[in-house]
Amino acid sequence: MKEQGFDAYIIPSGDGHLGEYTPEHWKGRAWISGFTGSAGKVVITADKAILWTDSRYFLQSAEQIKGTPFELYKEDVPGVATLEEFLSTLGNGKVVACDGNCFSQAQIEHLAEYLKPFGVTIATERDLLDTIWSDRPEIPKNPFYLYPDEFSGEATGDRLNRIRKEIKKHGADFTIVTMLDELAWLFNIRNSDVECNPVGIGYGYLDQKQAILFTFAEKLTKEVADKLSREGVAIKPYEEIFSFLAKVSPTQKLLIDKGRISHNVFAALPEQIATVEVVPSVITIQKSYKNPTECANIHRAMLRDGVALTRFFMWLENALNRGETFTEVALDKYLADFRAADDMYICDSFDTICGYQDHGAIVHYRAQEDTCYTVRNEGVLLLDSGAQYKDATTDITRTIALGDKAPDKQLVEDYTLVLKGHIAIATAQFPEGTRGNQLDILARKPLWDRGLSYGHGTGHGVGVALNVHEGPQNIRTDNNPTPMAIHTFTSNEPGLYRAGKWGIRIENLILTVEKCQTDFGRFFGFETQTLCFLDNRLVDKSMLCDKERTWYNEYQEQVYRELSPLLTKEEAAWLRSKTLPL
Repeated sequence: MKEQGFDAYIIPSGDGHLGEYTPEHWKGRAWISGFTGSAGKVVITADKAILWTDSRYFLQSAEQIKGTPFELYKEDVPGVATLEEFLSTLGNGKVVACDGNCFSQAQIEHLAEYLKPFGVTIATERDLLDTIWSDRPEIPKNPFYLYPDEFSGEATGDRLNRIRKEIKKHGADFTIVTMLDELAWLFNIRNSDVECNPVGIGYGYLDQKQAILFTFAEKLTKEVADKLSREGVAIKPYEEIFSFLAKVSPTQKLLIDKGRISHNVFAALPEQIATVEVVPSVITIQKSYKNPTECANIHRAMLRDGVALTRFFMWLENALNRGETFTEVALDKYLADFRAADDMYICDSFDTICGYQDHGAIVHYRAQEDTCYTVRNEGVLLLDSGAQYKDATTDITRTIALGDKAPDKQLVEDYTLVLKGHIAIATAQFPEGTRGNQLDILARKPLWDRGLSYGHGTGHGVGVALNVHEGPQNIRTDNNPTPMAIHTFTSNEPGLYRAGKWGIRIENLILTVEKCQTDFGRFFGFETQTLCFLDNRLVDKSMLCDKERTWYNEYQEQVYRELSPLLTKEEAAWLRSKTLPL
């Protein structure tokens, strides 16, 4: 920094393609700070090292940076300076630097505008980590594989033409793809470059005449290259994206979402290029609409996932009753094995959160061998897990009471309050155009009425054999202008966390569907897709109204009805005992 004349350097969580989950090559924030959560950013100055992260990671980050020079700045906590506020205090003439590949154009424009009145400028040309990270992993070059039409429901050529129509509709000529899930979806390809997310490194370009995939030669098998060629996709080297864009005619108009294109890619274009901004990007929007084939695949994957989870929980209960014990790390591996017994399983869709007792209160807890608990036949277990199958992605959280002892009364009350919020989302009916932030209160009100809350979102979009977190829709308090749309796939996961005691979260995946049409317009609602029993022992039915009890009992019956034909007689009988009506 001193050599370059930089007064502060920012290291984000995102990678060179703006991903939430990143290849090892771009995990610079974790490398320099020791904090391994999926969200956070670091600022280094001559005399300070600061980590910002959100409430999901307050406990984890504090533990992981203990004993280091890093200070924790808690995001969205009153009185705590934001990153922008901190940088504005550096002083007139100071320079803030970052790797512009790892920041979106929107982020750089926002930061530059915020800091301009304070005389602070931004430099985006240097990746300083390359100068000090001597054993930095290489950019991964795993081979792409084809995602067949029987899973995607749409040929690559047809998908390209669908996006071309969107480009033309908005009065633009071309678009650029930075984000890896958009790239995988657009070209019907998958990869293993990013742990838990079946995406691969590359850029995309699309206009009315040509489609180009910029990637490393070793990532393309002959089968993939030939198929893409037949679908009208040209292949160019990964690094050529910058020189290629520099030669784009300045009379062309770029369709852009500045939040989904990296700053350095945008900066490669001629300065006079005209832009048409659509937020969120048309690819993200179109990707969120699941077609009939994808919807059918989602249901089949939920059946397989439900079978695996039923067998896992039955095995766990029987093993604990025999007096066996397991570490949280071991349970993570056992659950993966149960899922892997299905030949459609690829990998987990994220790092499993297996939180026993008060570890469940750490929202994004990751069990480690040296600090994990031993799970015994008592207390409560929070298990948040998911899988990437060849045809769909799953994400589910269950909170389960262990042992024969009656659960703590406070735990039951807490669980039932979370359940009430979960049911409120599952049964919601709302007019077309309703946004997720307008629905979020339904999940929180039972908790707010008791002076309780939780710090994470209530729901995120989910991909189909893609990233477990996607947009544009979500259900959370933040203002998101994107309405809930037909056949978008979202999580429903309210929670409650008492530090030192327990964590509770109930998560199912839901599909937005049309409920009815009246003189007042179309009304939408949700169909729950996840199939796994809820723990009757943790429910205080006196706290549920008739509508809530009806939903609960019908859901439990649906779980038994759909999963039992796929189970052995013994397994079905066990599941029957778990799904009896309240």
